[in-house]
Amino acid sequence: MIDRDFQLEDDALMVAFGEQLGRALAACDGTISVYLQGDLGAGKTTLSRGILRAFGHAGAVKSPTYTLVEPYEFAGRILYHFDLYRLGDPEELEYMGIRDYFAAPNICLIEWPERGAGLLPEADVSLHITVAGIGRHIHLQSRLPLAI
Repeated sequence: MIDRDFQLEDDALMVAFGEQLGRALAACDGTISVYLQGDLGAGKTTLSRGILRAFGHAGAVKSPTYTLVEPYEFAGRILYHFDLYRLGDPEELEYMGIRDYFAAPNICLIEWPERGAGLLPEADVSLHITVAGIGRHIHLQSRLPLAI
């Protein structure tokens, strides 16, 4: 179990941290669920952008607030970026076939995972992001042996 804290002073460092985390996730096998927790504007999507860059995504990354999920396909893996902020009831996840997303070797980044409580699998990696002055504080917990 990894339990570490990180202090990042700006968005560029948040993206770089996401890239480092993305490379560590890419080295792990199987289905991976990553919980991204924090208030609005904490930097969950910025961190997701860095993770996606590590897999080779060069385009824009926006939070899928209205669509709930955005897929990104890479060689051999699909990364799903969820934003459950507008989810009215966790049961709505059943209607979208939530269990199908958590199949090997997919990686699921989940913003606002508490809105899907009871239907989402347990987090393999959990990041709690808080605003700290002009920067961000990240508390990372992982059941995976991440090289980070």
